[in-house]
Amino acid sequence: LRGQSRLHDESEPGQIIKAMATVAVKNPVILLDELDRVAAETRADVMGVLVELLDPEQNRAFLDHYLDVPFDLSEVMFIATANNTGNIATAVLDRLEPLNLPTYSDQDKIAIAAGFLLPQAVAEAGLPDGSLVIDSDVWEQIVRPLGYDAGIRTLQRTVAGVTRKVAKQIVMGEKQVVHVTKDNVGEYIERW
Repeated sequence: LRGQSRLHDESEPGQIIKAMATVAVKNPVILLDELDRVAAETRADVMGVLVELLDPEQNRAFLDHYLDVPFDLSEVMFIATANNTGNIATAVLDRLEPLNLPTYSDQDKIAIAAGFLLPQAVAEAGLPDGSLVIDSDVWEQIVRPLGYDAGIRTLQRTVAGVTRKVAKQIVMGEKQVVHVTKDNVGEYIERW
């Protein structure tokens, strides 16, 4: 987020200053995605910079070590995302206006997976029509193979993994049609 001093080899401006230079306006919207996924080793440093970015009293004179002069970020709108606020420093949370958005229910995920993700994954894997049949009572196990996940990225990867395994079986000549049931779902989902 904050650049390195020019005294270091290969120093460059931080991501915030680069974003400001790219958009070439003084009042952009900058997305700070997945604040909760900051590595434990760098959490204190990153959270300190975030406090400076988000605090209206401090962001008028944001100091990027590459520029080494204060930069006014007071007109920038920052939008931050996180799945779990437990990993975000209290000082950072105090400077945010939290909006809790509802997550997908299991039934929503099943509808999305069966109606959209599966046909997309079947097409990407090059499977012939009708070569993969998944029982309706198996979807709950596909939706939650490892527990609760708010979004559908993990579900998308799981469905794609199933279609890749089926594609491999068809290419190897082991099967022509795969019927996934509660009895054999473990063969198609990783880390079952």
